Amino acid sequence: MSKLIVPEDYVSLLGMRQTEQGIKLIKEFFQQNLSTELRLRRVTAPLFVLKGLGINDDLNGVERPVTFPIKDLGEAEAEVVHSLAKWKRLTLAEYEVEPGYGIYTDMNAIRADEELDNLHSLYVDQWDWEAVITAEQRNIDFLKSTVRRIYAAILRTEFLVCERYPQIKPFLPEDIRFIHSEDLLAMYPDKDAKEREDLICKKYGAVFVIGIGGSIGGGEPHDGRAPDYDDWTTESTPGHHGLNGDILIWYPVLGKAVELSSMGIRVDGEALMCQLELKGQTERASLYFHKKLLDGELPLSIGGGIGQSRLCMVLLHKAHLGEIQASIWPDEMKKECEEAGMMII
Repeated sequence: MSKLIVPEDYVSLLGMRQTEQGIKLIKEFFQQNLSTELRLRRVTAPLFVLKGLGINDDLNGVERPVTFPIKDLGEAEAEVVHSLAKWKRLTLAEYEVEPGYGIYTDMNAIRADEELDNLHSLYVDQWDWEAVITAEQRNIDFLKSTVRRIYAAILRTEFLVCERYPQIKPFLPEDIRFIHSEDLLAMYPDKDAKEREDLICKKYGAVFVIGIGGSIGGGEPHDGRAPDYDDWTTESTPGHHGLNGDILIWYPVLGKAVELSSMGIRVDGEALMCQLELKGQTERASLYFHKKLLDGELPLSIGGGIGQSRLCMVLLHKAHLGEIQASIWPDEMKKECEEAGMMII
């Protein structure tokens, strides 16, 4: 069901023309900074992939991809991508990218099962990136250093926006904090995952929650993750598992935590089989992507996605994603947004 947060006395700080200019400014500046920080080369990405190869991202494993038959391929079915988590790793191998370097791309997706609200749209645009690493870099310290570099690029982009539009004031903290989802549960045992994110982000401003996808506290995971890209089972520190996580910030406009990026060190063959077994999906080991990984034909990597519209939304202090991107929203939501001063594109 669609849901909407209406901030009290919301006023857009930029008109529609300035907003479009601000979007362009952020997208051009941030991707160049991300590329420089992580040594990434831009590549061209697909909008859809063939069904049945195991290349499409399964997200939480329950979302239905948009599919269509291809007349010239004997009615073979294609799927509009959810993200490019696995496609990027195949591309690293194809381009023979060396350790210490990687790729990034503009990823456009359709997620028809998304619950629409201020932060979620049917249309997803993000910078998908992936970099080759060594076996020695598959550890929590390397993950943290990569997160800090991405966060530094976000801070530089915020500074540029505030310089260009003085009515927008910076709100992000200088440093990002790290906490494992297991420890976050121990801090707030009577709260659900989203409530825990709100509390920790309100306390610190910017947080990277480690270990997304694996069971915590002997129960459910903090949030869902497919078993075949992020590594959420390898021990990171004694008593803690997972080499992945989410970059979250406290967003004053909506009064809640907002996820800007999901990322992590990717599975090796051992972690892949472990996670497929935990999810009861060992049959996927015979799919094209999974077989190439298990046969040692794909490099070790780290990667993730950073929401383009969502980053623009928070840096321009907007209250709804529809103020940044053109998508489809329920009529009632559009009416409420208009009455509240949210200028839906």
